[in-house]
Amino acid sequence: MIPALRQKYNQQFTEENYKNFITELEKDYFEIPFRVAETPVFVPKALKEKLIAAGEEIINLIKQPNFKELTQKSIPKDWNVPNENEQPHFLTFDFGICKNEAGELTPMLIEMQGFPSLYAFQIHLSNTFRKCFEIDNSVNHFLNGFNEDKYIKLFKEVIIGKHQPHEVALMDVDAPNQKTAIDFFVTKKMLGIKILALEDIKKIGNQLFYEEDGKQIQLKRIYNRLIFDEVADNTEIFKNSFDPRNELDIEWVTHPNWFYRISKYTMPFLNSEFVPDTRFLNQIEIIPTDLENYVLKPLFSFAGMGVIIDVKQADIENIPDPENWILQRKVSYEPAVQSPDGGVKAEIRMMYLWPDGGEPQLCTNLSRLSKGKMIGVRYNADFDWVGGTVGFMED
Repeated sequence: MIPALRQKYNQQFTEENYKNFITELEKDYFEIPFRVAETPVFVPKALKEKLIAAGEEIINLIKQPNFKELTQKSIPKDWNVPNENEQPHFLTFDFGICKNEAGELTPMLIEMQGFPSLYAFQIHLSNTFRKCFEIDNSVNHFLNGFNEDKYIKLFKEVIIGKHQPHEVALMDVDAPNQKTAIDFFVTKKMLGIKILALEDIKKIGNQLFYEEDGKQIQLKRIYNRLIFDEVADNTEIFKNSFDPRNELDIEWVTHPNWFYRISKYTMPFLNSEFVPDTRFLNQIEIIPTDLENYVLKPLFSFAGMGVIIDVKQADIENIPDPENWILQRKVSYEPAVQSPDGGVKAEIRMMYLWPDGGEPQLCTNLSRLSKGKMIGVRYNADFDWVGGTVGFMED
């Protein structure tokens, strides 16, 4: 998107360079099971400023005194976890890069989460791009005045809090074998915390423990990467560990309820030039006649599952629970990233950390490139110059 930097990068690129880059990225870790794109995204200052402004508008909604009241129905009754805190620790906003009526690149909100993303891996990825390719110093993967030292200090504050690293663990169902496990292991290296599968944690009274060298060590804080949607049909797994919905003497980073509060459910409450028209399906009195311009999304799903792209009237009529769906106006991605064989669509995730008692701080970003119908990995399996990457943004 910054023509001079794009031209320079594409001229230096070779398949051998890319293979060396992947080797370096995986060194000290393991083979990454998701596709990493051949290139970063070079984001011009004007687009960066729009991304920042769009994020601030969303945060203004989240910080409203009535936000919890607005989003209370977002939390499924079966998955409401007690002892919710007053704020999420993470905010991630996904923007498709489009063109506005003036022909300028502009962000349009696609998805939002009060849930962690690849907060450690993105730093490793960015450093590896710089190590393996010539990336100009006029662009930066950090935002808001952050550098690596300042970022790691805040990351530690958010994850570990007032505790010792051995009292904090990153937790998922089968953490070492998740697709994003590379982020877990970079986090461990960066912060010194444990990585635990759900079954590694045992409940004694209302406290949680893990075993190390024959000793029971109490957990004080969990860096939660478990998405309840993934285990909704298999709650038996809690019997060998603990049920997060019980009263527990534990601090959550971030509390599981925020996964629901800040999600697709939040989008109908936003009115912005950076947010496509989004409405709860059960609140639509007259179905639009131009359904080809809309997408139908289930509120409670992840990774694009269940999304209906080519909406028909019958699709809407056949939905038994319209209160759990949104109808959203489609956005038209601009193929703004030039690959050797044409334009590629981009999505940029703005990533915030929100320390206890502090303010949300924009720190870094993630980008995804696509030639498919949707951004996700499963829609781009047969293409190159697609996949996960990072935005280097003009200072």
